[in-house]
Amino acid sequence: MNSRPVVIVTGAAQGLGAATALEFANRGYECVLIDRNGTAMKAVAADIEKLGRRAIQCVGDLSDLAFAESAVTRCVQELGRIDVLVNNAAWRKIGTMRAMQADEWDQTLRVCLTVPAFLAKWCAAEMEPAKRGVILNISSIQAKLASGISPAYIAAKGGLDSLTYELATLYGPSGVRVLSLNLGAIDTEMSADYVSEDGENVSDAIRQFAEGMIPLRRFGRADEIARSIAMLASDDASYMTGACLEIDGGWTHQSSPYPLKNKQFPKEFPSS
Repeated sequence: MNSRPVVIVTGAAQGLGAATALEFANRGYECVLIDRNGTAMKAVAADIEKLGRRAIQCVGDLSDLAFAESAVTRCVQELGRIDVLVNNAAWRKIGTMRAMQADEWDQTLRVCLTVPAFLAKWCAAEMEPAKRGVILNISSIQAKLASGISPAYIAAKGGLDSLTYELATLYGPSGVRVLSLNLGAIDTEMSADYVSEDGENVSDAIRQFAEGMIPLRRFGRADEIARSIAMLASDDASYMTGACLEIDGGWTHQSSPYPLKNKQFPKEFPSS
């Protein structure tokens, strides 16, 4: 049996997923990468293999539950164990409920909620007999902060948080921990694709507003979030389960943008 710990990371071909897989590899994990972008995944796998770790590449559409289950089966067959599952993959369509189509709603909930639920089920079936394992659901502060322009995504992330409580309660007696990570503004591909109805990319304007709301005054980096994810999977967090943890630079618990604070108290708050 493989003696090294094993992590499964969904959405692992780029952005936070790629950074997370590399962080786990740096910490001695064998990696199972799941994504539909096979070309980008090859580059991530090559970087992992340079570290002397295995990188099993599962290329396919996660909205296909049969494919998702086959990736778990392959992991067990080739590596003999599952220590950590990182439910990172996401899909969403920017738009209001007025314009939302049923197929867009279904796709978002399937990728962001249904697939994480069943991946957790299949991975936990391997973790419980071993009396160990960690399931990390990558959620968002948007689960609690409505924007009006992402109804299915926000509903899915709220459901993912509630699912975390449920799974932690179910699997806790077997030694399996389940956590939800409510991420704020992270510098990834998904933070640069906001387009107005007339086709203008408004990502820079949204970023300026977001940075005005974040006490640390910047977006998070994928590599630093990856370190937080890996830490929460480690024994350093061995008594943490059934919680939703905000990793957002402080955004959630402050109420007004810093440019406004600057207008009120220019000597005390920076304008940029």
